[in-house]
Amino acid sequence: MADAEGERAGAGGEEWEKFGEARAADVGGIAGETDVDVMEREVWCHGREVREEGLHHEALAVHRGRGVGENEELVWRGRHGEVEDPSSKIQDPEKNQGSNFQGEGKLGDWGIGGSLVLGASLVVWAWNVGGGTRESRDLMSRVSATTRARSWAAAGMCAGAGLVVFEFFGNATRGYVDTASVFWWWVSQWLDPQAETEHGWLVLGISAWVLGRNLKGAQSGEPRAESRREGREVRGSGESANELAAYGVMVLALGLHAVGFVAQQTRVSIVAVLLFAWGVLRLGGGKRWGDAAMFPLGFLLFAIPLNVLDSVGFWLRLWVIDAAGPIARAGGIDVVRSGTQLFAPDGRYQYDVAAACSGVRSLMALAALSLLVGYLNFRTWWRRGLMLALCFPLTYLGNVTRIAAIIYAAQIGGQTWGERAHEVMGFGVFAIVLGGVLGAAGVMRRVAPEIENRKSKIENRKLESAGSRGVVAVVAVMALAVGEMFFLGRVAEGALRGGVGVRLAEDGRDPVALPAFVGTEWIGRRAEVTAVEREILPKDTGFSRRNYVSVSDARHAVFVSIVLSGKDRTSIHRPELCLVGQGWTLGAKREVRFEAGEGGWEATLLETEMVEPRSGRRIPARVAYWFVGSEVATATHWGRFWHDAWNRLRGRADRWAYVLVQTDAVDGDEAALARMREVVAGTLADLVVVK
Repeated sequence: MADAEGERAGAGGEEWEKFGEARAADVGGIAGETDVDVMEREVWCHGREVREEGLHHEALAVHRGRGVGENEELVWRGRHGEVEDPSSKIQDPEKNQGSNFQGEGKLGDWGIGGSLVLGASLVVWAWNVGGGTRESRDLMSRVSATTRARSWAAAGMCAGAGLVVFEFFGNATRGYVDTASVFWWWVSQWLDPQAETEHGWLVLGISAWVLGRNLKGAQSGEPRAESRREGREVRGSGESANELAAYGVMVLALGLHAVGFVAQQTRVSIVAVLLFAWGVLRLGGGKRWGDAAMFPLGFLLFAIPLNVLDSVGFWLRLWVIDAAGPIARAGGIDVVRSGTQLFAPDGRYQYDVAAACSGVRSLMALAALSLLVGYLNFRTWWRRGLMLALCFPLTYLGNVTRIAAIIYAAQIGGQTWGERAHEVMGFGVFAIVLGGVLGAAGVMRRVAPEIENRKSKIENRKLESAGSRGVVAVVAVMALAVGEMFFLGRVAEGALRGGVGVRLAEDGRDPVALPAFVGTEWIGRRAEVTAVEREILPKDTGFSRRNYVSVSDARHAVFVSIVLSGKDRTSIHRPELCLVGQGWTLGAKREVRFEAGEGGWEATLLETEMVEPRSGRRIPARVAYWFVGSEVATATHWGRFWHDAWNRLRGRADRWAYVLVQTDAVDGDEAALARMREVVAGTLADLVVVK
């Protein structure tokens, strides 16, 4: 009996050896199979093994590898029973009548067998969901480590290519900040007080902290069962839509940077850097890193200098003054307003509401902090947006409070007390804005709390390996980066293609010299270009300027200046920047027209004022400016900006002329404007071609 059982067991062992050889031959010959695929298949095999000590019978489904539908056999083996050929039971079912599934481990009928197959399948499924065998879990961690390493390697190669592009071909403008790196150009704005972006360091630190917080939260929020199911979620990188999205964003970023470089708009290139960084993190770290980095990278937009805020700041200044004056008078304080200045009738104090007091300089920092409060307190974007929107009226309220406090303090203790209030209330504005936003967030959480969505905490992470298609995508991104470097290098070194709207001198750089006389009423004196201007502005910038003095009244003069840009657009900029730097206080502005010959130009007229430090005497002045291209003349900085950007994208870069005319307005606005028109008609009629 023992010998018979041994023979039967030996036959069963041979049967399994044959199956193993057939299975290895069938599976091992898959073409193009990678190491990750082999490891994944091994995990599958481990997960299908059933090892329960309490079970008296095991069920294993075996496919002999002879083709679908051919000779599929089920081998049933009892732990204490015999190995039998199921084909005999199928061919002669009468032999099985009356038998049961007891002691000897024989199969009674296919109904019971099907139930056992189903039961074994459920056990296998439960085992897999529960984590599989210890060996399968260990193997899966090795698969995960290999997959992550390959993903980060691919991301690292893309990051290296992008780093070279943005570092050596990142900035096309060399005026003021002479660097080819978009990174150093950006950081230099944080170091320059005039750029009003010193809060960039704070934004950078907060972004890094939020990224770490998001990654930690995503990791701690993952359920254990998910990590156990990772083996069934492995996908090839070429077949992953999310991974292709990462490559697509990087390609989009390189294209956007090319647009910004050609148009000489470095701020556009900074946005491209942020997009490219997101693509790298999404590729290397998967969905978890991509989701975690989305807000921190977007938050860095607040660290980009925006010159458009200067125009907004002017109106904020006027609104703050309009509100602070009535508040002071309501408290019994008589205050006089002159433009953007507030002073006491008896001369006890005098203040000019500068741009800083309008709130525009702190607006970006306060907006960033308000959005951060919304992001940390709420999950829905409309609530976060509401927190951001609240900072604008609160900033206005804070600065009105600041000016009113200065007036009350100056009324009590004079100019010194007012200056102290000015310094203290600078922090008070932040307290008012952030206190208001935090208070609103607390009220919203109590009155209208968010409904927690547990599903949002579960991250459906998929491991993505750098398969063959992923390698192709990496190579494509790197090739695109190399091609873009060659293209941008040619753009940077290429000759200027475009026209000019003024007559040029023989050297081809400067406009022709302005006339020495305008009729018999004006004598033109040379106004030399300073060494500082020559050093800061690009070398190919052209100049032509004179100071015209009235023969009949030497107290009045009209300054005429033409600055002609070279290849770099930073040769010219908004006049408001220079005027404020020279100590002028800007007031209202409007458009006027200057006639010259058969045509003329629309110009922007600024009302300015300067106070002499020694005498305290106010010197009012009028400044008019406009810009002339090869085909069009425009009165505004933004008109020139958009024309120039569009022409550069079309492969054409005009040499724009920035025309400025300035005179005093001691004798009134109309007299000052009449002098300016007379000198312009006598000097620019033949020099400026485009009208």
